[in-house]
Amino acid sequence: MQYASFSEQVNAVYLQAVQDYHVYDSIDALPRNPYSRDTIEHLFYLKCWIDSVQWHVEDEIRDPDISPAKALLLKRRIDALNQERTNTVELIDDHFLTLFRNVDVAPNASVNTESPAWALDRLSILALKIYHMEAEANRVHASADHKKICRNRLNILREQQRDLSRSINELLRDLSSGVKFMKTYRQMKMYNDPHLNPVLYKRTSVS
Repeated sequence: MQYASFSEQVNAVYLQAVQDYHVYDSIDALPRNPYSRDTIEHLFYLKCWIDSVQWHVEDEIRDPDISPAKALLLKRRIDALNQERTNTVELIDDHFLTLFRNVDVAPNASVNTESPAWALDRLSILALKIYHMEAEANRVHASADHKKICRNRLNILREQQRDLSRSINELLRDLSSGVKFMKTYRQMKMYNDPHLNPVLYKRTSVS
């Protein structure tokens, strides 16, 4: 597999997911994933759809006039989305672990600061930031100053996307050649686990 343009292909899937979400523009819309379930693209699309939903839930929960009841529901939904996001990222890492499991690792190979999937997670968030910053830069009734600020920020975000994309491509190249080797550490989130969150396990018989 060639990795020189891998991230650019992922960015195209992310953009598709973001654009598809905004066709419905509803946090309750269900994804119509166009990719086969046995492909990595399916996971990339799902990952960015989850991020898109959470982006807009985070917007809604910041409404200063929100009722406490609705805020609680949205907070619990954010927790659930965070768990879905983590699960999906870990499935993506499983793909790369399988892909690189037979690589001959160099004696002096090193471990990267983050796994490929968590780097690609940041690329998904960047796709959302770019989409929404571009919308703000072109908002019809916004002031000229607002549009200028947003255009400047958009340029920075696009530069960040290019830099991160290049770094991910280089990481995958190094993993495939054995210059680096891959390890993953599961997030092990505790707040959603009834065995590990004391507020939950003190209320049940779970031990």
